[in-house]
Amino acid sequence: MTTATQKRKPADEGRAFFDRELADLPQDLRWREWMGRIEAVLFASATPISRDDLARVVGQEVSVEILIKDIQGELSGRPYELVQTAGGWMFRTKNQFAEAIKAAADLGDQSLAFTEMEMGVLCAIAYHQPIDRAGLKDIFGKEVSRDLLARLRFKDLIASGPRAPRPGAPHTFVTTPEFLATFDLQTLRDLPELELQSAT
Repeated sequence: MTTATQKRKPADEGRAFFDRELADLPQDLRWREWMGRIEAVLFASATPISRDDLARVVGQEVSVEILIKDIQGELSGRPYELVQTAGGWMFRTKNQFAEAIKAAADLGDQSLAFTEMEMGVLCAIAYHQPIDRAGLKDIFGKEVSRDLLARLRFKDLIASGPRAPRPGAPHTFVTTPEFLATFDLQTLRDLPELELQSAT
């Protein structure tokens, strides 16, 4: 058994060896292969992929950020782009092609269209999370229906948070990583500043 074969022997028989370093390739081919791996991982995922997860497919000392910049440079004339959102990276179609996609896919009203009340409740949860139904009632001056909250939960924009410190310890609501991705936010700190109206 050669030294190279011994290096490539899997740690256990059930796992195949994955060569992250690609030391046997020239530098330019190695870089291309790493770019291809990152693109493949991102292409295969419908959700953002974290930097740490992307680092698992490239060499140990390789800068994922520089690889991503190179990929973004190659995509400049393409109808899609590589964007950072919700703590990770993902491919997105450029906004200018939205109408073409809707027409070709016959999406109809399947988009994330919101009623004014749904958008208001989603904003209230985003800015005041974790918040329970009583907290939402304080903001809106009326009960927020369970059906409305269920629709936001179905769209995977909100989830259950910790129990509220109120009698009965009701569930609270928080936003999800899908909320961040949908509204193209890295973190909740990227939410626009609230403009508070003063009472006159």
